[in-house]
Amino acid sequence: MDNTRPDPEIRKVGMMIRGIKVAMLTSVAPDGGLHSRPMATQEADFDGTLWFFTRASSGKVEEIRHDSDVNVSYASPDDHRYISLSGRASIVRDAEKIRELWNPSYRIWFAQGLEDPDLALLRVDVRIAQYWDMLVGGMVVMPSFDTDAVEMAVEA
Repeated sequence: MDNTRPDPEIRKVGMMIRGIKVAMLTSVAPDGGLHSRPMATQEADFDGTLWFFTRASSGKVEEIRHDSDVNVSYASPDDHRYISLSGRASIVRDAEKIRELWNPSYRIWFAQGLEDPDLALLRVDVRIAQYWDMLVGGMVVMPSFDTDAVEMAVEA
């Protein structure tokens, strides 16, 4: 967790994404194009980092190795929640973390469960958090997640 971010903003993002079962992960393909796909949201508390299960051999892993910048978007139209989180992705093969986040329902995608040799985690360290605010009629950037603003504040 980045200690420059105030806890209230981290809690707000966590509350906004809570209960949204599927996120859209967008990565940059080697040809520079954008590639999006749905990812199952983990039921872990948000602390500035997002976690997703993936196959280590998947195309998204190769894209992330080429360019680690990603975007994760969440939408819950029924209650007007639209959240966009940008950050840096990495692949994690830590067996302890995998066990911590594992849910038996993931056997749909990983039939061998925790014994699947291709099982990995995709970690996204959030750098920019934005959400749609109906009252403002546009996207609002959460200042402590805007790394450019944080870096400018640190330099001042």
